[in-house]
Amino acid sequence: MAEARAAEERGGMAREVRGGPCWVSLMVREPGAAREFYGGLFGWEFAEGPRQLGPYTRAHLDGRPVAGLGQLPTGTGLRVAWTTYFGAPDVNELAAAVRACGGTVGVGPLDSPGAGRLALAADPGGAGFGLWQPTAHAGFAVTGVPGAHSWSALLTHDTASVTPFYRTVLGFGARQDDPDHLTFTLDGRPVASALGVGRSRAREHGAGWLACFEAADVAASCARVLALGGQVVEEPAEGPRGHTATVADPEGAVFALVRTDVAGG
Repeated sequence: MAEARAAEERGGMAREVRGGPCWVSLMVREPGAAREFYGGLFGWEFAEGPRQLGPYTRAHLDGRPVAGLGQLPTGTGLRVAWTTYFGAPDVNELAAAVRACGGTVGVGPLDSPGAGRLALAADPGGAGFGLWQPTAHAGFAVTGVPGAHSWSALLTHDTASVTPFYRTVLGFGARQDDPDHLTFTLDGRPVASALGVGRSRAREHGAGWLACFEAADVAASCARVLALGGQVVEEPAEGPRGHTATVADPEGAVFALVRTDVAGG
């Protein structure tokens, strides 16, 4: 209980700082099947959320909101994918900054009545993300415990080239850990990371933000993913944040499972 409370407090701190990850949301074609998969994997329960962009539910872990699940409009051809949202004191201002720095804004800014204001954007490399200016809905109520968001990592072919964009738009600092990995910081505190995956993989899969969810046992969670109809994309291995595996749900949305190495930061 103390661990969950401490993680909840860390999540609250992240929401107070401009730019920190504050929410993750998944758009799918079959919401009912997705609720069954993620409920079976993480123990999530679901409640109706704002319908500004169509049918939408919020996933709850022990009664606390941890993620969103929406339905893709039919015939759009959009990719099923998780989106990481970053906190924004003024979505209009940050959307303008995205454009000024060579990114694009595909949706919004627009209001989600009774919740906040949002925009969907992409950096110059094509990695999509969201901007969220909260009113009633601040975002994560808990992070860093099994079944909740743990981290978000940008997969890109060139970590150095994305640093100026995120520095200007979200106020990120950057700590280069090695040539292919850097940690984004706010006020010296790690909040996200970027991983160079090579040009061939970037061409094949595209750049993007990877949502990572905490797992008490990564190998057991991978087995559960398979039993629920998903797939294991990358087998469990030690990574910068701890024991990690990359998996996909039955519709192909890729995400990561991680048992965070707290001692390693």
